[in-house]
Amino acid sequence: MSSDGPDGQLSLTVDGREVSVADDGRTLLEVLRGELGLTTLKDGCSPQGQCGCCTVWIDGAPRVACVTPVRRVAGRTVTTLDGLSGTARSAWADALVATGGSQCGFCTPGIIMRLAALFPEADPESGTTDAAPARWRPESSPQEVNQALLAHLCRCTGWQSVTEAAARVADGLVDGGDRDFARAARRAELEGGVTQRVGPEVTLGRGGFANDLAPADSLVAVPDGAGDYSVGSSLAEARKLAGKVQGRNTTVPLSYPVEMPEGSFLHRLRTTWVEPAYLEPDASWCEPGGEPASPVGNGGAFGGKLSSPVADDARRLADEWGRTVSVVWSREDVVRHGPKRPPVAGGIDASGHGRLKVGVGVGVDPAAWDRITSEVARVAPSLVVEAVPVPGPAVSLDLRAAVWAEAAVLAAVARAGESSDQWGVTFEVTAPNGATATARMDASDEVFVTVAAGSVLDPVVLTSYCIGAVHQGLGWVRSEGVAVDDDGEIRDLTIRSYGVLQARAMPKVVVAIEESDGPPVNGSDAVMAAVAAAAWWAGGCPEAWPIDRAGVGRR
Repeated sequence: MSSDGPDGQLSLTVDGREVSVADDGRTLLEVLRGELGLTTLKDGCSPQGQCGCCTVWIDGAPRVACVTPVRRVAGRTVTTLDGLSGTARSAWADALVATGGSQCGFCTPGIIMRLAALFPEADPESGTTDAAPARWRPESSPQEVNQALLAHLCRCTGWQSVTEAAARVADGLVDGGDRDFARAARRAELEGGVTQRVGPEVTLGRGGFANDLAPADSLVAVPDGAGDYSVGSSLAEARKLAGKVQGRNTTVPLSYPVEMPEGSFLHRLRTTWVEPAYLEPDASWCEPGGEPASPVGNGGAFGGKLSSPVADDARRLADEWGRTVSVVWSREDVVRHGPKRPPVAGGIDASGHGRLKVGVGVGVDPAAWDRITSEVARVAPSLVVEAVPVPGPAVSLDLRAAVWAEAAVLAAVARAGESSDQWGVTFEVTAPNGATATARMDASDEVFVTVAAGSVLDPVVLTSYCIGAVHQGLGWVRSEGVAVDDDGEIRDLTIRSYGVLQARAMPKVVVAIEESDGPPVNGSDAVMAAVAAAAWWAGGCPEAWPIDRAGVGRR
């Protein structure tokens, strides 16, 4: 096949059909999503090439499309998730559903493409091979899976359920199980805080994300860096008009903006700003005079999008332009404008008395603060909580267990006293909603969790969310943070710089669910707090989190 078409066109084969596209400097991701409408591959960080959500195969080998110029693949074969055989797609979808290896589903298509390349899969209809050359060896499969997953980030699942899904595929277990997906979705909604779908279509990238559902003829608006939006006929054009520059890492160290309260304390804790790090960037679209699409299309975000302005911006721009407008934030926009977990500083004595100061920026919503003080009173009744203004990025009290989890951690370690045992101590947390969780860690770093959250509804979803909460709790204590300079400006602008734990850094997690007759409530937030207490204790309870930023990808 010739790589050069007429009039500056390039020819390539995409999912079995030959296509011709303009040789105009676009990336493969821009062509596949923007021109060919292949929305199963996602844009989580382009053009950083760090999240893995846009993974495709090029001549059978997995690559991230956002850093691949389309000119480089002229004359070659590109395979997306849509190009896998129905047999392969079903096998991976069923396996991920069976293990809870997909929650919001945004990162899952890219992960499937990466892992499917480890498995030679013969297409029974064509007799051809859908996958890359066989490299799968059963005796080393866990290591190969973790190595493959280094190219990916997932904020929801904690990785273990993903590796369990890969093991099911390796063993030929393709049955997704007999599940009531309505009950599963109800449990997912309780854990994620917003409406969420559960089922095979979600694992295949069809969960209903706003940026996937915008009409093809929509104008696209992106933040222009001057407080408004640049609008173009495509995402590539809008970003060019806005002068988008890829974000970089920084050498600026983490800072701790909240001063420690005075007092004699058994344990002291200071945290920095933490990025929620959800994979799906904020997006919405709206027709003139219509209702904008929700930026939370299928769960996820952990409260980080509850105050997102993109829906209002889409409505305003649609009315101004008299056209349907799709608002799309880049990864850099998310970290610059999205809210962070508020930094805290506090201490507690052996009796459970202490103080906790919370950095909330210049203003704090009185109703939100009343909710926070009430929640803290439930988990640590002898801890006095105080809001203090600090310069820096926006923070949100809506983020997962914000403030009450920090208070619960302090209370839990205070109850542990001054035991010399580094490992094996069980920490118990009862969340403001009544859910109870325990966590302990052994010397091999294995994590043992129990959770009681009322009627289980669906054990697979609850277990998946609990493992994800372990992932977030460990990362919160050990590695996560965002560098902010003396002027309050964020300097860490790449998704890898947030300190989210990679798959190989996750220990084994064992979850035991305690059924009860009570109404179902969120249980994973209590798990995150209990695990954070156990991880802090195992690390020696140093004052400042994160305690091991260099170990983000190490085990």
